[in-house]
Amino acid sequence: MILKHLEWRPSGNSLARFSGRPSLVFFEGGAMARIERIREVVTGPVDVDQWKQKTDAGWKLVALEWRREIESGEPEQTIIMEDIPYGLRVASDCTRLEEHPDERSVLVQMMELIVQDHSVSEVAAALSSRGLRTRGGSPWTPVAVFNMLPRLIEVGPKIFSSDDWEERRERLLRAV
Repeated sequence: MILKHLEWRPSGNSLARFSGRPSLVFFEGGAMARIERIREVVTGPVDVDQWKQKTDAGWKLVALEWRREIESGEPEQTIIMEDIPYGLRVASDCTRLEEHPDERSVLVQMMELIVQDHSVSEVAAALSSRGLRTRGGSPWTPVAVFNMLPRLIEVGPKIFSSDDWEERRERLLRAV
């Protein structure tokens, strides 16, 4: 085992400093007693003389950190975790993603409001007033709608080419 670092704290009111080069020095002060801390990286074995030199200078050992290499027969597998894109869900066979009808409906409604030139705040208010909730179950907020914009850009071509969108488009054109 190799000692990675030592942390020394002066005892009493001693402000003695170690003659070596510390990698990190902390001073704690204020209404309480001042405490000086030094963190030193150890590159080789620590001998008794170094230990005695520190304690004679008023330092108290307050932490040790140990490190060792471990043998491994197999490399660790990296687990990649990603959120399932909004509008999709894991299929019943657990091998693919499929469309989530309720979430797709929210995406279409969100897209329709944006096409009608509503602000992100107005879109959030409209979705929440319709009783629609985010995947987490909370009401839609402007930030939540804003965070959906990359997903809307991704699914936009599919939404715009659907028969459902054609009907909505006709309805929108008649209203204008």
